[in-house]
Amino acid sequence: MNSSDTGKIAVVVGASSGMGRAIAAALAAAGAHVVAAARRETALRELQQEAESNGHPLEIIPVDTTVQGDVERLIEETVAKFGRIDLLVYATGTNIPDRSLDALSPDTWEMMLSTNLTGAFLCTRAVVPVMRAGGGGLIVYLSTGAVQMPDVSGVAYQASKHGLTGLAHGTRVEEKANGIRTTIIFPGLCDTEILDKRPTPTPREVLDQALQPQDVADAVLFVAGLPARAVVPELQLFPSRL
Repeated sequence: MNSSDTGKIAVVVGASSGMGRAIAAALAAAGAHVVAAARRETALRELQQEAESNGHPLEIIPVDTTVQGDVERLIEETVAKFGRIDLLVYATGTNIPDRSLDALSPDTWEMMLSTNLTGAFLCTRAVVPVMRAGGGGLIVYLSTGAVQMPDVSGVAYQASKHGLTGLAHGTRVEEKANGIRTTIIFPGLCDTEILDKRPTPTPREVLDQALQPQDVADAVLFVAGLPARAVVPELQLFPSRL
């Protein structure tokens, strides 16, 4: 973002930790009015206190993105307070240790798709009418580098993240006449708490060369700072040494 973006209204979903937390803090520091949303209210309050101590206030709204009513309430409360939404970032994502085909059950499959993909759809469905009414907006989805380079992160994780690509591009094509743009970002290995859910811990020497959440936040600031006439449909972001 740049000086012309000061005052934009941004909703960051999945802001309690990792990339989402870094994105919410970076947007607030850049002058946006940020609404940070996630399930963990305690973590959101810690983010809010830290941002306010740095002179960058932000709003928090606890939500479960797999619940349609929660998502609709998030969008409604944001519009009630600020009148519009210019940017929505879907940074919510999860994985599980028992991720192999042998271990995956229908229940865990549904949980993964609900969190990583259906939540993104619910947020998209709720925010698009608001952005149409405001003359446009940008939706950013965080995916994974495993979409380009399949790995052992699990079929449910990879399937859900592949689905985000269809959601992002389909929304962009359908809504471009309404001024709505979408960007999907594919980060490689990033040192966040989701790595704690790996069956085997990632070696410290590998994490030392991984991306940091701030790197992803900087990428979001870049695409959010572009003029409305420009869009980055996809952005790959990988550690340079891995």
